[in-house]
Amino acid sequence: MGAGKTKGRRAIPWVVLALWVGVLAIASPFAAKLADVQHDRITDYLPASADSTKAAELQERLPGGETTELVLVYHRDGGLTAADRATAQEQVTRVAGEHALTGPPQGIPSEDGTTLMYPVASNEPGTDEEKRDAFVDAVRQVAHGEGGLTVEVGGTGALATDASEVYNSLGGPLLYTTVAVVAVLLILIYRSPVLWLVPLVVAGIADYLSMAVAYGLNQAFGTSVSGQSSGIMTILVFGAGTDYALLLVSRYREELRRIERPYDAMRAALRGCGPAVLASSGTVAAGLLCLLAADLNSNRGMGPLGTVGVLCALVAMLTLLPAVLVLLGRRVFWPLVPAYGSTPKARRSLFAAMGTSAGRRPLTVLAGGAVLLGALALGALNLPGTVKQQDTFVDTPESVAAMEVLARAYPQGSAQPIDVLTPAARADATLTTIQGVDGVDSARKGRTGEGWTEISVTASAPPQSAAETATIERLRDSLDGSYVGGASAQQIDLKDTNARDRLIVVPLVLLSVLLILGVLLRSLVAPLLLTAAVVAVWGASLGLGGLLFEPVFGFEGTDPGLGLLTFVFLVALGVDYGIFLMHRMREESLRGAEPAAAALTALRTTGGVIASAGLVLAATFAVLTNMGLVQLVELGFVIAVGVLLDTFLVRTYLVTSASVALGRRVWWPGRLARAPEPEPAREREPVVG
Repeated sequence: MGAGKTKGRRAIPWVVLALWVGVLAIASPFAAKLADVQHDRITDYLPASADSTKAAELQERLPGGETTELVLVYHRDGGLTAADRATAQEQVTRVAGEHALTGPPQGIPSEDGTTLMYPVASNEPGTDEEKRDAFVDAVRQVAHGEGGLTVEVGGTGALATDASEVYNSLGGPLLYTTVAVVAVLLILIYRSPVLWLVPLVVAGIADYLSMAVAYGLNQAFGTSVSGQSSGIMTILVFGAGTDYALLLVSRYREELRRIERPYDAMRAALRGCGPAVLASSGTVAAGLLCLLAADLNSNRGMGPLGTVGVLCALVAMLTLLPAVLVLLGRRVFWPLVPAYGSTPKARRSLFAAMGTSAGRRPLTVLAGGAVLLGALALGALNLPGTVKQQDTFVDTPESVAAMEVLARAYPQGSAQPIDVLTPAARADATLTTIQGVDGVDSARKGRTGEGWTEISVTASAPPQSAAETATIERLRDSLDGSYVGGASAQQIDLKDTNARDRLIVVPLVLLSVLLILGVLLRSLVAPLLLTAAVVAVWGASLGLGGLLFEPVFGFEGTDPGLGLLTFVFLVALGVDYGIFLMHRMREESLRGAEPAAAALTALRTTGGVIASAGLVLAATFAVLTNMGLVQLVELGFVIAVGVLLDTFLVRTYLVTSASVALGRRVWWPGRLARAPEPEPAREREPVVG
């Protein structure tokens, strides 16, 4: 009977391994197709209900589909020569001969004679991103200068192509960089030539599975997949997955010292840390799913994909990782093998020292930390305004260089059209109304189809300036039943929609996190404490961004969605570590430890694991700072800094100090909030002599 039971236990890890092989075989064809459904069109990043989105969708339905708009910019510092103008005319004529343009290009010279621009528009690519990029590249091959004549291709189409190049580069470089960073950290943490490889390989398998599930969601529910959302999904798989692995491996090592068989030790480890891992992943998933309430397409799509990444990491780390570790046995820890019956070498713990200082003067530490976080949060007042489209690149691509030349050469005009989509039956009346709007320089009717007419409007003010914004607002106020779109209108809608999404998503995230924490910790005070701590971290991280983005990094603006996305990630991921700490604190309290002792023991036993996990997660998000778009760099910076603040300041000092100061009240109104009743004194039995 005993031998059969042992044989059955030995078979379980092999069964789990076989099941994963089967799952991967099924998932493989779907994972490979995720890149085919990834799109980075402007409508994938716009608000679902905004005017500019409706305009872009209607443009796709017009004859020829979506219009790709370019501007060929010819410039010579000392002034264009006759030969330069002839070169420009020759090249533009060649472009018109090789591609189907919406109209003959007309050159517009600058007043100072240094620049000549040719707006070019084509419906040839339609909505196909690859065709758009091929069209832009073909035009760039034709448009070139020499001998001091610079020729650059700008416009919204060229900007989209340059942005697409950055997003397409996210897949490979982001994955390889993330894997390399996690590998280095795991080697340093485990100090083993083999152990680091196991969670890394399992995380890679979880990432592959998440790609298949993401593709399935796209096919079943139409979930949007963009370069940004798929990149964040990969980061979450490796970051969160490695965190769960660190917690499990740490507990498994602990159990191997007191339990002889690896299988039984792993069961004990899963029982010990499983609830905390499940709760933490559930908190992250719930927080990310709140993004489904957002109106911004990119945010709403990121919610399901981020959740898929976290849950795939969870399943892999709680099934595949334990199976592999059990099959490899104790030797996987070589050279630091945890022998049965051994005790770990006693070392002075940094976190024990930190806990002692926090426990000695809890109120002083708490007040000092609160003042520091508050002071850092004030830096958010210095955050630059909304980033302009041409300022979204870390390095200046050709499209941005072209727009900068245009801004200098045509300071009073706009080379970026405003698109108005109006019912065809009212096209003439709409055109007359537009021409009478203050701030409009010119307007002309474009394509007609599907009952709609496109009117191209040129403002008298530079693109994305306050004056052009006012012109767009006046157009929207003056036109009923028409939609005002274009690049500048899209930026306005992005800013407005992000403000609206914050009012809806932030309360949902806070409520979902508080509910999960309340159920897990059986308390109202502890969840409020943890939530307040992570909100303070978010404010301080944004404040650091305000102090560094423009003065140090030279960024001209911030993405409108930075506040919302960083809030969702930092609150959900920050509470993650709070769960690890408070869950262990609750375990110690249930064993009868006094509140202060329980808090300090929890910090001493989990501090090292939480620190390692925080370093890994911060490093994975820091990978985004190496990408070529300002919004990704800012997102990665704020989240990485926030995770480090949470790990080494808030979780170690402030939460521990607050727990010591509150005592049993931290568990109110649960039973742990009440002092244990003293045992009744036993009556002494009479002595029989």
